[in-house]
Amino acid sequence: MDSITARPARSRWRRLAAVAIGVTIAAGGVVATAAAPATAEDCSAYPWMDTSKTADQRAHALLAASTQNQKYRWLVEQPANSPLQTTFSGVVYPVQVPCTPTVVYTDGADAVRRTAGTTAFPAPIAMAATFDPDLVEAKSVAQAVESFQNRKNVILGPGIASGRTPLSGRNSEYLGEDPLLSGALGAAAIRGYQFDDDQVAVLATPKHYVANEQELDRQTSSSNIDERTFHQVYALPYEIADEAGPESTMCSYNQINGVYACENPYVIGDTLKRKIGFDGYVMSDFGSVHTTAGSLKAGMDQELNRPIWYTPARLDASLAAKEITQADIETAAFRVVRSYIRGGLFDHPLPTAVNPNSSTPEHKAIARELAEEGTVLLKNDGALPLAPAAGDTVALFGPTASATPTNGISATSVCSMFNRNSNTSICEALVSPQAAITTRAGQDGAAVTFNAGTDVAAAAAAAAQADVAVVFGYKRMGEFADPTSLALDGNGDALISAVAAANPNTIVVIQAGSAVEMPWIDDVKAVFHAWYPGEQMGPALASLLWGDVNPSGKLPMTLPEKLADTPTGSDPARYPGIFSDGTTTRPAGTNEIRQVNYTEGLQVGYKWYDEQGIDPLFEFGHGLSYTSFEYSDLKVKVDRDRRTNERATATVSFTVTNTGERDGAEVPQVYLTLPDAANEPGKRLVAFDRIQLAAGESTRVELVVDSAASSHPFSIWDVDADKWVSPKGRYDLAVGSSSRDIRLTDSLQLNITMPAASANGRG
Repeated sequence: MDSITARPARSRWRRLAAVAIGVTIAAGGVVATAAAPATAEDCSAYPWMDTSKTADQRAHALLAASTQNQKYRWLVEQPANSPLQTTFSGVVYPVQVPCTPTVVYTDGADAVRRTAGTTAFPAPIAMAATFDPDLVEAKSVAQAVESFQNRKNVILGPGIASGRTPLSGRNSEYLGEDPLLSGALGAAAIRGYQFDDDQVAVLATPKHYVANEQELDRQTSSSNIDERTFHQVYALPYEIADEAGPESTMCSYNQINGVYACENPYVIGDTLKRKIGFDGYVMSDFGSVHTTAGSLKAGMDQELNRPIWYTPARLDASLAAKEITQADIETAAFRVVRSYIRGGLFDHPLPTAVNPNSSTPEHKAIARELAEEGTVLLKNDGALPLAPAAGDTVALFGPTASATPTNGISATSVCSMFNRNSNTSICEALVSPQAAITTRAGQDGAAVTFNAGTDVAAAAAAAAQADVAVVFGYKRMGEFADPTSLALDGNGDALISAVAAANPNTIVVIQAGSAVEMPWIDDVKAVFHAWYPGEQMGPALASLLWGDVNPSGKLPMTLPEKLADTPTGSDPARYPGIFSDGTTTRPAGTNEIRQVNYTEGLQVGYKWYDEQGIDPLFEFGHGLSYTSFEYSDLKVKVDRDRRTNERATATVSFTVTNTGERDGAEVPQVYLTLPDAANEPGKRLVAFDRIQLAAGESTRVELVVDSAASSHPFSIWDVDADKWVSPKGRYDLAVGSSSRDIRLTDSLQLNITMPAASANGRG
């Protein structure tokens, strides 16, 4: 995976989707026939249904045939997407022009939200730990198929953020702390959701743009960021993901530097649309709009959910007051209609009925592979892989090991993300760790016991009688709230400590959406971080524990030793943010905006730990295997465009050898430290790959780091020049198995002139 997002042949995913559709229809007995058009008229008579025309031509033709209030419909989700309905929360519109599609939005960066018969995939943070864009794309194709078969054709995802604090409640919904990793996997998800198919049409919506880094007061806080940090840390992953051509993007609740994201012209119009080159439509989050003219002039195109600020009355009033122009209305409506046409929604209507069994064996296999690849082996002092003798006992502890709830907590509780007091997936096909481990242990003649751990002393006594103890620790996180600490839920830390004191062969499995503190780390033999691993958590964990599958996950975020070590951990002005009186509590009787000051600047994630000289508990990119890998023979070849001197590429090649006795996968990572003149903290990830090697096998890895890539690997944002620039001088290059496990180093000299514009060029 180089810094130009790799794009595997999309026919591979078309074939996967075709198989998935076929299997689903056979299993569920529901044929996904196309819905009838919104009217009974002959749609071939309308120029916007002429597929020989471009999407632009069709959109212009539709708007030319529309009345003013029909154009207004496109500016709000509900009237845009239900063309025959005329009243929405008391707001009346005319029927839409003929032959426009029914469109249904669905939340779900992880899976089809709370829908029976669908696959409960692992949480996005677990997908990020795979460092595997191909697998993320395959999963996203499967999710798109399931969404479409359940009459949903716009997915509000993928989620993209920057992992500023491990206390962010939605960390599990995002793709880690590094812009390249998050952007590349976000692009893979977008390609998967919007895959080309003759039957399925689904749009992707990366969210929440931008600097939406906490749930606490997300609607009443301002993320205060300097311009360079804004571009390099928070906007950059969206720029990388935009390479995949998302048809929509969702703006966030929070303010940026005192102006709400959805009405911030610098954030939307100048950065997203002009500099990045996004040419889809921008939708709001639900309730994130605060003005009519302000948001429309800033570049927001569609209000989510019901009409509030974009009602015909308010739009008419803004036009009459000359706060907006007719061109503003036309532009917003055009962007929505063009994306609906270009994304296939006009030409591939939703099915007439849902498929109650859209999950397939192929989709479940993807869910299991994601859980296996995304589970990170953090520590192993020789306890793993398990090889129990006949008659041995493997004791499981913790309520999330079992399908049977204890005080309301079970494996289902950590199958998926958490919000509104429930899981985001139903997880009806969940295979619990207890069930899968019991089956696997039985193959060796070993017995499995279970203790929920509610009585810590009793759990310790049971652990003392076992040959191996496996403790499941959990932390539930999700939308609407930030946790107040990094401690495990349910007295989990005390349970682990007690079991470890009683049994010298204690293994810990963490199920959480972010980092957790591990005060017991020196007392246990091995630790897995499994995140929220989806419905296949049991089989995946059993395979990893026994070594039937070699662990290969890598941390997409730094795990600190303690909360105070994090960029925001010791300064309340950074998190949770402060009010005018200097406290973290909103003054009574006020609606004062919480000021969250991003004064750590560029020092986010592993860059903070590098620059501050802080040793994390486990670093970004870390992940152990049951085999070993040797790196050798680093070569770096630099080429530049001698005609313009505006582009340079560094081809980084090296050999990786599996020196162990087991087959395994490795994720080589390439980091770059910029010249001193850049004033850049730490190093940055500029390329990565994922390779599979048999025991004893070697391969030559070649990664291209391109100055023209959307990740801007050699560049910093120059505030004065208002563009990306590449500092002249020496760049130090490091290749390793993690951000701190560096195996090979070299350097290169760069002296190029950046072009005047740096957008992706889709506009």
